[in-house]
Amino acid sequence: MSTLVFFHAHPDDEAIATGGTMARAAAEGHRVVLVVATHGEEGEVAEGFLAEGQMLGTVRITETRAAGTILGAHRVAFLGYRDSGMMGEPSNEYEGSFWQADIEEAAQRMATILREEAADLLTVYDDHGGYGHPDHIQVHRVGHRAAEIAAIPRVFEATMNRDLVKRWREEMAEDEPETAATRDDPAMDSIGTPDAEITTAVDVSALIETKRAGMAAHASQINEESWFFQLPDEVFATAFGTEWFVQVKPPFDGDPAADRRDWII
Repeated sequence: MSTLVFFHAHPDDEAIATGGTMARAAAEGHRVVLVVATHGEEGEVAEGFLAEGQMLGTVRITETRAAGTILGAHRVAFLGYRDSGMMGEPSNEYEGSFWQADIEEAAQRMATILREEAADLLTVYDDHGGYGHPDHIQVHRVGHRAAEIAAIPRVFEATMNRDLVKRWREEMAEDEPETAATRDDPAMDSIGTPDAEITTAVDVSALIETKRAGMAAHASQINEESWFFQLPDEVFATAFGTEWFVQVKPPFDGDPAADRRDWII
């Protein structure tokens, strides 16, 4: 059996992006470790959700541990950095934010965990963090450097299927004319990874309820009113029933379009 380490930027990222893969690996008897770079202090929270004096970061740590249990994680660890917020926001400059972290120092923190776990496989994000979030970009940079330091033999980048996202938006624009103006949004051209470059598509549809429960554990961010849970079951399963990865180490030895694999182990 292998030890898989999933490296994420914020609480809830793990459930949304790799929750099904984590649950599947755990169900197959592998050791699953979740590492989160920040405590998610910059997340948006509904008015009245927090009790007086309650800190969002503390709440999100608790939520992450609950989600980890649901998804089968044997260990949940935090690197201890502050959430940097969205790109261009003043929070990018906060002392202790992940975006301001020294790459080598952060990678050494991550490598310590990788060595403790004798990790066989690490997942990070693609080079633009899926959609340009500074903390996601840092996960890519720090994760790859940590993998070098700890000599991790297998590294995958979690991503989104850019072509699929664009197709969904086009279909939505056809059904809802008021969204047509966003159909050709240039930002869509930089989300995720083109389909032809994705090496691995993990079918997690059999674990979709586990994944959904992991997302629901992050109630400060994903409550019952969230658009995630407003989707009909079949639409949710279509949108989140496959998790996408690019194998970068060892280099993928085939043509992703023709030889795409269905599992990361």
